[in-house]
Amino acid sequence: MLKRPIYLDCNATTPLDERVLKTMLPYFTEHFGNPASITHQYGWEAEAAVKKAREILATSINATPEEIIFTSGATEANNLAIKGVAEAYFDKGKHIITVATEHNAVLDPCAYLQNLGFEVTYLPVNTDGIIDLTSLQTALREDTILISVMAANNEIGVLQPLAKIGEICKENSIIFHTDAAQAIGKIPLDVQEMNIDLMSLTAHKIYGPKGIGAIYVRRRHPRVKLAPQIHGGGHERGMRSGTLCTPQIVGFG
Repeated sequence: MLKRPIYLDCNATTPLDERVLKTMLPYFTEHFGNPASITHQYGWEAEAAVKKAREILATSINATPEEIIFTSGATEANNLAIKGVAEAYFDKGKHIITVATEHNAVLDPCAYLQNLGFEVTYLPVNTDGIIDLTSLQTALREDTILISVMAANNEIGVLQPLAKIGEICKENSIIFHTDAAQAIGKIPLDVQEMNIDLMSLTAHKIYGPKGIGAIYVRRRHPRVKLAPQIHGGGHERGMRSGTLCTPQIVGFG
């Protein structure tokens, strides 16, 4: 009988922790209600479970529960952040700054926006994989509306200086987005101290289920606007319509 090879690809995905699976299972069969159906017990149970998971995620990054919007994963969260800002703030500018070593879930939406007339600056990285903050400062323009820099690189693991980037963004009134899919649960993340306005998250890198993610959207100082990319039903503060998958959300929490 052949033995399965040793798995060394946890940056791609992790196995589902058995404790997470055990927590999820009742919400597939027993507590199967729609969290948006809040006129009966089944809906209340699902709504309470989603609320608890939202609170856990918010606490982990020093946000408020209302600032957590559930998505199908970090790819959707990145698309919502980048396209959502572009559509909501195009009257203020059409310039975006990102990094050449970003995940395709960031690079491809940026390329898509370039086809629509937006300008994107792709910052290079130094030999250590870190961006040069002076180059970032130089790339700033009056029409820059968004800077997107990943927290932890999915291939080489380097950590970008989020707090310093956030400070630059705040000083220049530019929205700061970070793809933290590889960072959540592994390094401390504080959206207040780091001045992060948008943060993409996913569950399957930290022993949670695939197919569930979230985006943090700042509500105060400043209140960040996003144009929804999925319409219909007005779920998740109108930013991401669609019936919430309670079992996966519970697993993420």
